Amino acid sequence: MTISPVIPVYNRSDIVFERGEGVYLYTKDGEKYLDFLSGIAVNALGYSHPHLVEALKTQGDKLWHLSNVFPNEPLTRLSKRLVDLTFADSVFFCNSGTEAVEAGIKAVRKYFSENGKPEKHRIITFEGAFHGRTFGAMAATGTDKILAGFEPRLEGFDKVAVDLDAVRAAIGPNTAGILVEPVQGEGGVMPLPYEFLCELRRICDEHDLLLFLDEVQCGVGRTGKLFAYEWCCAVPDVMSIAKGIGGGFPLGACLMVEKVAKALKVGSHGTTFGGNPLATAVGNAVLDIVAQEEFLAQVCRVGDYLGSRLQEICDKFPHIVHEVRGMGLMRGLKVTDPHLNADLLLKLRDNKLIVNAAGQNVIRFIPPLIIEESHVDEAFVMIEKTFSAL
Repeated sequence: MTISPVIPVYNRSDIVFERGEGVYLYTKDGEKYLDFLSGIAVNALGYSHPHLVEALKTQGDKLWHLSNVFPNEPLTRLSKRLVDLTFADSVFFCNSGTEAVEAGIKAVRKYFSENGKPEKHRIITFEGAFHGRTFGAMAATGTDKILAGFEPRLEGFDKVAVDLDAVRAAIGPNTAGILVEPVQGEGGVMPLPYEFLCELRRICDEHDLLLFLDEVQCGVGRTGKLFAYEWCCAVPDVMSIAKGIGGGFPLGACLMVEKVAKALKVGSHGTTFGGNPLATAVGNAVLDIVAQEEFLAQVCRVGDYLGSRLQEICDKFPHIVHEVRGMGLMRGLKVTDPHLNADLLLKLRDNKLIVNAAGQNVIRFIPPLIIEESHVDEAFVMIEKTFSAL
């Protein structure tokens, strides 16, 4: 056999982890790693969190799965809580971020179709964005790396620079909405300016467009607010979330205001596993903790501390690091030499710190939201040791 039994679409490490506890991962041989990747912003509460484990076990003894023909209590409760905590009036549950984005794309188009404007179907997206790997989400992303070999891309998306003049120039009679990440994750850990996001809201109001936020990576407490749009006036009409909301269990959701949600009629969208009792029970357990004001305040505090310590690295190693990016517990170091990035990731891993890369030659730090200043100090020692060796 010349190929792995697992299709090799990932550049897998040879490290095999057996268990996790808190912010640490352990191999079978007992080697301990500090995790500042958290399954790519997924394990919001780290590993083996007792509240999440208990929620999963309790629900596992009751119901795992039901057809969506029938309601289930964890689903009903989670949807109401998300509505109460956000701009949304209704929620569609799915299994992943890319599915949540697809649901949002369909909702935007369906809204205008139901309101007598089927010609309005195009969505403006941005350079540096990442929205997923299904055909609609991939076309919205629009980068050569993602699209290569999968052409022709689906029509209906107009990619522009992160520039208000470019946005205005792209608006035409067929434009239905604007899709944007408040913080671009895969694109290089780039928070978009609050003024820019607020102006997008005003542009949507002016031109009868829907504002669609992708908070799959930056949502669920990652920036120090429950959702990143809360930092400014860019209240969306549609928002996709996933990753952290399940705390490691597959769960995604698309949140909508009433006028958009009402456009989705019975049979116009669906999912087999989305909103199942196991996933939504864990989602409720995540919200029990992450939605608390004191928890979010700690994310802000520790996030600021992480940013300041990464700035120390930037100041000490200017020949290696160009700048620090990000907000909350979503941070990045932009490396000066593009040939160094992959090597640095491996050397950091050798020193028992797990991070990964993002676009624009950025090393990305997206740890569990439960980290404390002591964990940041521990990571700083590993980073300093790695960079000093160069």
